[in-house]
Parts: sequence; structure tokens; C-alpha cells
Amino acid sequence: MRSHLLNDTTAEQYRRSVTEGVERVAAKLATTQRPFTGVSVDDLAPVIERIDLDRPLHDTTAVLDELEDVYLRDAIYFHHPRYLAHLNCPVVIPAVLGEAILSAVNSSLDTWDQSAGGTLIERKLIDWTAARIGLGENADGVFTSGGSQSNLQALLLAREEAKTSDLGKLRIFASEVSHFSVKKSAKLLGLGQDAVVSIPVDHEKRLQTVALAHELERCAKDGLVPMAVVATAGTTDFGSIDPLPEIAELCEQYGTWMHVDAAYGCGLLTSLKRRDLLTGIGRADSVTVDYHKSFFQPVSSSALLVRDAATLRHATYHAEYLNPRRMVQERIPNQVDKSLQTTRRFDALKLWVTLRVMGADGIGQLFDEVCDLAREGWKLLAADPRYDVVVEPRLSTLVFRYIPATVTDPAEIDRANLYARKALFASGEAIVAGTKVNGRHYLKFTLLNPETKASDIAAVLDLIAGHAEQYLGDSLDRAS
Repeated sequence: MRSHLLNDTTAEQYRRSVTEGVERVAAKLATTQRPFTGVSVDDLAPVIERIDLDRPLHDTTAVLDELEDVYLRDAIYFHHPRYLAHLNCPVVIPAVLGEAILSAVNSSLDTWDQSAGGTLIERKLIDWTAARIGLGENADGVFTSGGSQSNLQALLLAREEAKTSDLGKLRIFASEVSHFSVKKSAKLLGLGQDAVVSIPVDHEKRLQTVALAHELERCAKDGLVPMAVVATAGTTDFGSIDPLPEIAELCEQYGTWMHVDAAYGCGLLTSLKRRDLLTGIGRADSVTVDYHKSFFQPVSSSALLVRDAATLRHATYHAEYLNPRRMVQERIPNQVDKSLQTTRRFDALKLWVTLRVMGADGIGQLFDEVCDLAREGWKLLAADPRYDVVVEPRLSTLVFRYIPATVTDPAEIDRANLYARKALFASGEAIVAGTKVNGRHYLKFTLLNPETKASDIAAVLDLIAGHAEQYLGDSLDRAS
């Protein structure tokens, strides 16, 4: 079995095996005609269930053949222009190259003696991102597994900086359309069910600062502690960006930690057209960025940035076998001192290779293209009597609802939209997401593929309408 270990004696086998796998994937990408085959759980589950993991195939080609049946054939392909559902991006080739390198070398980004140059590369990228945000000379940060972990760590730092032992008094303020990880983080941090105060949004789905000011004032009057305000730069459902300068003013007034969840909107940091949408973000105490959303990086690639490096001490623990305290005096850079994780992938390498090949402007151009596409899509929806579109996009998300000409029952319209989404997914021709707006079911395009065209959007809208009309026709037939 030693022949399977990657080392100096097996380098050629490594080259052959990986090349064969890459060729399979390349062939699949070149011939994929739709984002999904439409396979059902009931059809695919038995295929995987029949595989006996205690009986290996002992042959790479045979394993790749099997993988075709259990994964590659029926995978969801985000690179396809009619994948329009969630915040999943097609990935750039330099990042995939970085992924291949980091997987083979397998550095662990917790201590210097496990990563060396990897530690310095990650630190350089943190400094680069913090500078783009405008956090100042004392900024720092660390790569994380994703936005949820970044938000959790940010709120952990905010909790500790609030300097109170009475967790029941702590309050977090976030808009009613903020990411669910805010409430989940509050629970994980031991705060009460009422710790997260939901702030209403305006007609553009942006946090209402007047309402925030009122809640902060009430918090102070009630003897509670305003632990943090979470502003969102790119909400998951609407791509809306909260008024960051005004929120920063309120946070300064009330001595409250300001966290900006820019997991989606961080692509604006490289935008050639829209950077001003993030005005005020540099005043935050912490910022979440997800490079694996709007920087076109493979999962996972995220980071937490903080204005004051000293606040990261709240995540620091020293172990004699790993990062003893003396290493701090010896100025040995250990990233584990800043992270919630110990063993951690060198995900920063993907972004490094991307920037060295494409440059930041290259990333920004791609993100600007999908934002431009969203505006074209919004115009199509606004002009189409079959649809109600919720809000004009700031980034690349469109939320809309099929409205039949004859049916007026909102519940029946809900069912038609739900059916259309499900039927479209089962067909494999396109994939769209769904959400609720004011208690009603809506559909959602999340546009992150520069290869998607307005004609793709128009075609998918026709498909949705066709499925909805089929459902309503069948419904009338059943009723009669």
C-alpha cells in the first residue's frame, strides 16, 4: 500500500493519476449541455448504496469509471450559464491550479513549522484585502472556511470587547434580511433567544437607520449592552447593501462594534465601476469576505478582517506542543493564534495564484459583468407582465414571482411558483432558487456567471412560465 503515498518515489504515478482525473473532468465540462441531469434522490441513492466500501477496486481508471456513475454525471455544474440559483460561482483556472498545488503539498496553516511560506502568503493576502477595505495600519485577519465561520468569529470578538459577564444583557442588531448565521452565531456564543434584534428594511431591502437608532437608544435606556451591529454588504436574497456610513456613525455614538458581512459584496473591492457602493466599510471593526463567491474561487476561501489586530487575541490559546507563548517573543508567526481552527488548509494559495495571473482588475471585470447582467435581467422582468420583480438590483440578484393573468388567489400563485421551480430542476434545463417575501413564495436568480447572457435569462423565464401555466391548467382540470 505504500505505493499510494505521495512522495519522491511515486511522483510519476501522481502525475498520471491526476492527469487522468483532470482529463475526465475536462471532458465533462466540455460536453455538459445543462446544469443538471434531473436525477432524483430515489434513482441515485440506490446506486451509491450498492457500493461496498470494504471492497476497493485497486485501479484508478476503474474508480474514475465508477465516479462517473455516482458523481460526475449527475453533479450540479455551476459553470453552466443556466445555473442561476445560489451564491455559487464558476471558478477561474488559476485558482484551480492553486487548489491542485495546495492539496498535493498539504501545508497546514496553523504554525510556521508546518507552512513557512504559506504563512507569509496568507498574511500578505490579509494585508492586501484589509488595505482594499481601508481598515488602517493596525488591521489583521485570518482565512476561514466560509462566511458563517467569519461571522461567528467576528461576533465572538465583539462579545469579548463588550466587557460584560452578564451575557443576558448583550444585544446584536441586524436587518431582517441579514444572513441566518447571525442568529446561529448568537446561539453558539451562549446568548439568549432575544439577543438578536431584527431591524426593518426599506423598499430597497436596506437596513433602516432610523429604526436602528431607535433600538440602540432603547437598548441603552433598558440598561442593556449593544454588543454589535451587523451591516450587510450584499444580502443573500436581494444583494442589498446597508447604508454603511450612517451605521458607522451610530456605532461610534453608542460605542458598538460594527461588523460588515460582505461575504457576497466583497467582489466590489475589485470592481472597476461600483467600488463606491462600499463607501464606509473601512470604518468597520470587522469584515467578512467570501472569495469563493464574488472572487470566483473554489470552495472554501473566506476571511475575517479586523481593524485592530489586538482583538484577535480573544481567539488565542497556547499549547506547548504547538504554539507556546515563547514563540510570540521570538516573533515566530503562527496563524493558529488568530483562528478558531487548528489544522487548516492553505486556501489562500488559490487567491494568490489568481491575483498573480489575472490581477485584481481581472476579477473586478468579471464581477462587474454579472452586475451589468442583473440590470439587463431586471429590465426584462420589469417589462414582462407575467412577472413581479421585487427590487432593482444593486449587485447580481433578482427576486421575482410569476403572476398569472387569471388567477388571483395568492396561495394558488404560491403553489404555481413552487411547482415551476421544482419542475425546472427536475428537467435539468436550468436551476433557480426560491425565497419568501412578505410571507409569499418568490423565485430568485443569483447571477455569478459572466457566460450567462440576457437570452439565457429570457429563455429561463419562458420555461418557468410554461411550468407554472401547466400546473395551473392541471389545477383547473382537477377542480372541474
